[in-house]
Parts: sequence; structure tokens; C-alpha cells
Amino acid sequence: MKSIVVFCGSSEGTNHEYIQQAYVLGKTMAEQNIKLVYGGAKIGVMGALAKGALEADGTVIGVIPDFLKIREVCHTQLTELVVTQDMHERKLKMHELSEGIIMLPGGYGTLEEFFEMLTWAQLGLHQYPIGILNIDGFYTELMNMLTKMVDQGFVKQENYEMILVDETIDGLLVQMESYRPLPVPKWIKKEQV
Repeated sequence: MKSIVVFCGSSEGTNHEYIQQAYVLGKTMAEQNIKLVYGGAKIGVMGALAKGALEADGTVIGVIPDFLKIREVCHTQLTELVVTQDMHERKLKMHELSEGIIMLPGGYGTLEEFFEMLTWAQLGLHQYPIGILNIDGFYTELMNMLTKMVDQGFVKQENYEMILVDETIDGLLVQMESYRPLPVPKWIKKEQV
């Protein structure tokens, strides 16, 4: 992978480990020559992620909708800042700029971005590896809920297994590098993908 989009919070959260691990992820990606694509803010988990990559001389592309430039305190030191008209264009641009997806701790927006990309993968619209860095068990209950969705017949086991989960950065990146995507579903015609 040459680039990864990372979805995460613009808040710091209550556990300093979220900030620390975001910084280390950014640094690790830079050291491995993986371009960071993220939400463009200089605060919270997002800010720590960008700082880690930038301090290790990495390439960092922020993608932010115009109306959030002021609210999320836009990062001005990035390699590139892409300003979109709205949230939908933001997600599409992030998708176009990346070859993999990671979710760090965050709130509603983080979950929404992650699940839209996951849904696109389920529909065969992309075949990127999709990872969760489960820092201090932050997403353990979410994974339990997804397991329940499988058990209750709402999610197929193979679609659940598209999500790569690890508590370590190195472990997650190794899983992502070795990921083999599912074949495009038969009911989706190739020309639609």
C-alpha cells in the first residue's frame, strides 16, 4: 500500500493512549513510505496522527469540507490540503487518494466514514484492506455487536472477516499488507464497479 486513509476523532478522548498511538501510527506510516490521508484537522486524535507523520518527514494529505475548515481548526502545515464542498465529496476524495483504510478511536463521524467504506467493500466497489486499531479495547464492544449481526443473519461471515483488527500498529499493517479481497459479488455486474 502506498497510501492509507485514517478515520479518527477531532477530539482527544479521555485516554492519552489514543493520542500516543495515533502519533506512532503517523510516524510508522511515514517511516514505511505510506502516504497518510486524513480529515485535515490539527486537533485531537487527527492532529496527533498528522504530527507523527509530519515529524517523520511523511507525506500527509488532509481532506476537509469547506464548512469544517474553521470548526475543526484546519492544519496549515500539511503536504497538501484538499477542500471539498461537502462531506460526501470528502469521503469520495479520501477513497480516491487511498489504498487502505484504518479506523482509530473517534465518534459518530469516524464510525460513519468507516462504515461507508466498509459497505462499499461489501458491495464490491473497492477491494482495499480495512483495519481497526483497537487501542486499549476501544472497539471491542463494536466487534461484539458485529458478531451478533452475523449470528442474527444480517451480516455474512465473510463480510465480517473483511475487517482486520489488531491492538498493535505493526500487527495491523502486516495484516493489511497480506489482505486478499473477496471476489466481487456475482449479483454486481463488472461494469458497475
